[in-house]
Amino acid sequence: MASGTTTAGGAPLRQDAAGERRWRARRHRWDVRWSPYAYIAPFFVFFAAFGLVPLLYTAWASLHRVELTAPADMEWVGLRNFSRLVADEFFWNALKNTVTIGLLSTVPQLLIALGVAHLLHGRLRGSMFFRVVALTPYATSVAAATLVFVLLFGRDYGMVNWALGLAGIGPVNWQNGAWASQFAVSTIVIWRWTGYNALIYLAAMQSIPDELYESAALDGASRWRQFVHVTVPSLRPTILFTIVVSTIGATQLFGEPLLFNGSAGATGGSDHQFQTLGLYLYEQGWVNLHLGRASAIAWAMFLILVLLGTAAGLINAYRRRTG
Repeated sequence: MASGTTTAGGAPLRQDAAGERRWRARRHRWDVRWSPYAYIAPFFVFFAAFGLVPLLYTAWASLHRVELTAPADMEWVGLRNFSRLVADEFFWNALKNTVTIGLLSTVPQLLIALGVAHLLHGRLRGSMFFRVVALTPYATSVAAATLVFVLLFGRDYGMVNWALGLAGIGPVNWQNGAWASQFAVSTIVIWRWTGYNALIYLAAMQSIPDELYESAALDGASRWRQFVHVTVPSLRPTILFTIVVSTIGATQLFGEPLLFNGSAGATGGSDHQFQTLGLYLYEQGWVNLHLGRASAIAWAMFLILVLLGTAAGLINAYRRRTG
């Protein structure tokens, strides 16, 4: 009798079928247990290659004197690159400019976005068209948007100075004035990101139960009071999220100030009047070729963001605890 054939009672066939069922059950358990890890593995591979490894290398480089022309020649200096930042007036100037531009862009941006989202949440005819329009600036490249605003804020032939002239105000040198240049850069950020945040607020508004608005209306609350006492309190987690994300974006601001005055390059104007931390990092690393010093700036920015994120988390936890 050949191997694997069935006996009169059919025992070998039943044993093979039972073994096949056990193998399938074991394979199913493996699939249920390990498949999710296989699905998310590509993210961690790319994160390690383009996120974690550069982060660790930057931390290592920040402790050395190393030039971009010879990245393999490292001289250990410990925390000297960080101590030099403490006494570096250009670093503190860049930090001050980053905070100023961040406030000038983030506060109006989120307030306008909240108002736009409230309008889109109402019964607005053609609301889908306006939602697409609101997202269009976000889809526009930084270079294209900045170059258009450079023309608008031109000193001699810019449309903004032309409008100011109609109001009897003299021309403003938007690229060389300290506050003027920071305000101009902030308007680019506001224009690009207001629609994006408005759609985030709109998505959050659509999850607010209608019963809350109906109860407020029965109590005689106007639409403005409903917005203040129902919509805004319900959006607090979303507002905190947008504040944190906008703060991170403001800290990393680079493209807009770099292109706003192309002739100035990474200096951020003739007197560094709108040089941000991102621009200062670029100047040290890719213009002055001081890779170790640029790495220290990058880690200083990272630590600032960690502190801001921790503060936001503590504020949110305190708010939840107090009710």
